[in-house]
Amino acid sequence: MPTAAVVVLAAGSGTRVGADVNKVLLNVRDRPLLAWSVQTALSLPDVDPVVVVCRPGERTTVAHALAPHVGEREVLLIDGGATRQASEQAALDLLAPRVAAGDIDVIAIHDGARPLAGADLFGQVIAIARAYGGAVPTLELAGLFPRSDHTLAGVQTPQAFLAAPLIAAYAAAAAAGFDGTDTAAAFAQFAPGDGSIRAVPAGARNLKVTFAEDLRVAETLLAQ
Repeated sequence: MPTAAVVVLAAGSGTRVGADVNKVLLNVRDRPLLAWSVQTALSLPDVDPVVVVCRPGERTTVAHALAPHVGEREVLLIDGGATRQASEQAALDLLAPRVAAGDIDVIAIHDGARPLAGADLFGQVIAIARAYGGAVPTLELAGLFPRSDHTLAGVQTPQAFLAAPLIAAYAAAAAAGFDGTDTAAAFAQFAPGDGSIRAVPAGARNLKVTFAEDLRVAETLLAQ
């Protein structure tokens, strides 16, 4: 039976958080920030593999940071690119043979700087992607883009999509010179077929660590 693959993006930096290392390597409670998302993805019974996209030159560091927290499970590490879409493309290239073989039917892509996305949210977006084509967690926020129902939504991760259409969408996006801000942007514009993207309500708890104060908030929430 096909499985879902989870891609965790960890190719950023620590500039805005005020650190001299990649922020996903900073400890939050008893483990690196990145380890929270990786462990959550590994906890889902139908997820295999988990891919971590690293900043070039950091694969060994990331491997050492994750090793105490992943047990016997395999986590694939790959270098990212200069943009988010290039990093996602690297992961899709790695997964493409398994998708072509029918071993993977859904790919979920998640920011390693969002440690509080729970297993329930991962499971929900994967299930909805299987049923409809794509699923994106959203949070109602003032000042962001309007949806068709005239409400305002902030887009979060994990975002999940049918694997074969996602790979086809990224190939078409590359041919068109398109570089989107998130996975949904390329899928919505270039995916073949009738698949649609469904919004999945998510709460403010699923925060993205961007600044130093976000680390403190994440620490508090993870302790609860």
